[in-house]
Amino acid sequence: MIKILYIGRHEDILQTVVQLINKEENWFGIGTNTNAEAMALFEVHNFDMVLMGCGIEPESESYLISYFILNRPETKIVQHFGGENGLLKNQIIHALSNELPLWTNT
Repeated sequence: MIKILYIGRHEDILQTVVQLINKEENWFGIGTNTNAEAMALFEVHNFDMVLMGCGIEPESESYLISYFILNRPETKIVQHFGGENGLLKNQIIHALSNELPLWTNT
């Protein structure tokens, strides 16, 4: 099971992305729009990937990325700004197949 945390400030987009993730076989997605909840979820679940959505302030983004890397450096961290339906799936598959575990801007 691939576990994915989506963080985004826009509730409608958050719900859509989580639904798209959970439509895929063997994928499990959870979304949040707050830093505190993102960090709490990160502590509870062993996420394979964190998707950083649009609307996250630069300071919050830097703080969260540092937190995730410090606590679980093998977790893939990818910036996702949306797009066509197939883009999300391809972005996730590409990032998971990439050997580099740190922040990737794909």
